[in-house]
Parts: sequence; structure tokens; C-alpha cells
Amino acid sequence: MDEQTPVLILIALFVGALLVPTVGLARPRLAYPLTLTTLFVYALLSANGLVAVIANGPIRYHLAGWKPPIGIELNLDHLSAFVVGVLATISLLVSVYARVVVRRELGSKEMPFYTVMLIMLVGLNGMVLTGDLFNLYVFFEISSLSGYALMALGHRKAAVSAYRYLLMGTVGASFYLIGVAYLYALTGSLNMADVAERIPALHTNPALLLSIVFVVVGLGLKMALFPMHLWLPDAYTYASSTATAIIAPVMTKVSAYVLIRVLYFVYDVELFHEGVPIGAALTWLGVAGAVVGSVMAIAQKDLKRMLAYSSVSQVAYIAVGIGLANHYALIGAMLHVLNHAVMKCCLFLIAGHIALQTGSTRIVVLDGLGRRMPWTFFAFTASALAMIGLPPTGGFFSKWYIVIGGIDAGQWPVVVVVVASSLLTAVYFFRLLMRIYTAPEPEDSTGLTDPVWSMRLPVVVLGALVILFGLFNVWFVSGLLEDALPEALRVVSADS
Repeated sequence: MDEQTPVLILIALFVGALLVPTVGLARPRLAYPLTLTTLFVYALLSANGLVAVIANGPIRYHLAGWKPPIGIELNLDHLSAFVVGVLATISLLVSVYARVVVRRELGSKEMPFYTVMLIMLVGLNGMVLTGDLFNLYVFFEISSLSGYALMALGHRKAAVSAYRYLLMGTVGASFYLIGVAYLYALTGSLNMADVAERIPALHTNPALLLSIVFVVVGLGLKMALFPMHLWLPDAYTYASSTATAIIAPVMTKVSAYVLIRVLYFVYDVELFHEGVPIGAALTWLGVAGAVVGSVMAIAQKDLKRMLAYSSVSQVAYIAVGIGLANHYALIGAMLHVLNHAVMKCCLFLIAGHIALQTGSTRIVVLDGLGRRMPWTFFAFTASALAMIGLPPTGGFFSKWYIVIGGIDAGQWPVVVVVVASSLLTAVYFFRLLMRIYTAPEPEDSTGLTDPVWSMRLPVVVLGALVILFGLFNVWFVSGLLEDALPEALRVVSADS
């Protein structure tokens, strides 16, 4: 069965996406149990795939028996199994949380919400698993179109912000496709491994550099890399609580994964230092994004909008790790994909609960709630400390590896800015924590309390994971991420 795991993951999600509307139209109350069952099966398959890859190495599945480069290949290696595991964990916990919230916020739109969410997960997992550059574009569009629909199911301004995201996302997808078209014209192949073998002979070809620029800009738009992040604040602020909680942790992270996959496993790492300075551009755009995102977060008075701008800053750290293009920095980037997904999911779920209880996500409503909702704000505090990058949380270790990568590359200005950005993050999160624990409770807060178990359990689990991922980061690095590195960086690490 292990050999079938990559395709079974996609089949399970696709079947669920078909069953939910088919059954849900007749019996709407069954939409949620079917969704939860689908995501539980998906989580089991992803866990099985991760264990199999760690034990036996990469799994490659050829669709319809057609071998690459002609056929389409699904590839479950250490890196893709890691990201699929992140997607499965986040989606399962969000679905547990969603039972009460989606019904209250969306009412009759409950069944369409679950259907679109599963379709989005089909697209995201397809992007992670495929070994074909054009097939990746197809899944790119599936995840994007369903993501736009998911965002539009929310606040009355959600449709406008989703439309803006659609425009920006279409530009990003078009840029990626143009880059792939140049690459196909140069190599005559779309299979990632096959293209990677042909790239070294094309280093001096201007069309190859043009190809990489288009691909990086397209993916930069999708991952909200500064200054291509303008779609993100409104989209996260006005989407429904559950939609934001599933989109914010995974959508930009999958785009970051694709950037790592394409730059390090398709294009040659040496291209980072030749022709167009892609590595330097990613590093300095990431540095700028880390500062601008943090400063803008400080200025916000709405919790969801503050978290949205903090996402711009945190995604920027991943871009810095990718751009530095060395062993430690790339490990930090991959580790931050995990840590940011978990802590941002936790924070947005809590924002959703606050909105449900108080009718608002303005920061002022947080006054004194730490005493009313101890479990909720235990998780909030753990995630906030991880966002700042304080030990022993996971956020500390991913930033630590990126800082070590900056030192290893001799980029001291980058190191200084990453540390400074973390201090700016401390400003707005400690401001929140002071209000939560020290401000007097408002007179109308008597009925506020921790949510029902189905909403409380996911945020407590996520808060605990933020700490556990820090305590056991050595296992993630040595047992998984070291093997997820491209061969060139492993060799460099061994030599150093």
C-alpha cells in the first residue's frame, strides 16, 4: 500500500469533495461528518506516507503506468511528505473546530463551505505531490479558484477582497505558466527530474534566466512576498473565521514549498549566484517584508488585521531562508513553514472564537479575557511567544537557523534585521498580552468563557504543538529536514 500512498491521498480528498455535496444536498447535516471522516482518512494516509518515506526513502507513483518524462509522476519524498503532514494536521484540527462556528457564521452555506475546502485541499496536495511542472499549474489553479470562493464566504466585504485576490492570483499563475513555457521551450520536458538534468547545459541561455524570473515572481505573488502582499490583509480580515484559519496557515506555505521545490530541485542552485541575482532578491525582499509587516501590524486596531500583517512578516522570514541558499538557512525556512502554520492557525482560530463571543475582533475587546478563558489564552500566549521567537517554542528555533544561515553567508545586515523584526513582533504581541492579563474586565464580559470542547480542543492542541515542536526540533531537523535538503547543500554542509 505504501507505493500507492501519493495517489490515495488525492483520491481520498477528491472522493470526499464529491460525496459532501452529493449527500449534503439531500441531508445537509451529514456534510460535516463526511468532511471530518475524509480529513481523518487523509491524516492517516499522510502519516503512513511520512513514516514510509523516513523508513524506506522516496515513493514515486506513475499515473496510469506511464513513466516520466512522458507520464505524470507523483513524488512523495522527505520534503513533500513533511508538507503534506503539515496540511493534514492543520486541516483536521480546523475541521474539528469548524462544527459550531461554520454553522453559526455561514448557516445555509455550510455544505458549500466544506465542499470548497476539500477541493482546495485537493489542489494544495496536488501542488505538493506532483513531479510535473504543468500538472503543478493545474493544481495551482484548482487550489486558487477554490480559495477565492472560500474567502468570499464571509463578511460583506469578503467578496471584494476575494475579487482582489483573484486578480492578483491570476497574474501570479500567469507569470508561473509563462516561466514554465520558457522552460519547456528550452528543455522539451515538463518532468521536474528530467528538466533538472538538462538545466546545467543551459546556464548561459538568457531565456533560462527569464524563465526563473517569471516563476519566482508568480510564486512570490501567491506566497504574499513583499511588495506583492497587498491582497492578503483584506482577504484574511474579511473572510469567515474558519476560512481564514485554514487558508492563512497553508496557502502561502504551499507556495513557499513550490518555490523551494522549483528553485532547488529543478533549477540549479548555482543560478542563485549567476545572471539574475534571484537569491539576493529573495533575501532583501524578505528583509523588507519582515520589517514592513511588523510595523504595519503594530499600527492595527483589529486583531485579524494585525495577524494578517504579521503573516506578511513571518512569510518574509521563509523568503530570507530560501534566498540565503545555504544549509542552515534553508532548514530554517522549512522549519518555519511548520511553525508558522501551527501558530498562525491557532491565533486565527482564537480570533474566530473571540468574534463569536463578543461580536468583534477589535483589540479593545481582549481586555481581561485571560481570566475568563484560561485554556484559550494559554494557547494564544504560547503561539504569541512563538511568533516573537522566544525559547523553547518552535518559532525560536526556525528563526535561529535562519540567523545562523545569515551568519554563515556573511550577511550581517540580514541577521540584524531579522532580530530587529522579532523585537517589533514582541511590541505588538506583548501589547496584546498586557491587555489580556492585566487590563480590567469590561462590565459586559460576565458571560464570556472558554468555548465548547470541539472549539477548545484544537486551539489547546495547537498551543501545545507550538511548544513541543520547539522541544523536539532536533528530531525534525536530523530525522527529516536534513534528508529533505537538495544534494548540493548536503554536500556543502558535510564539507563545512
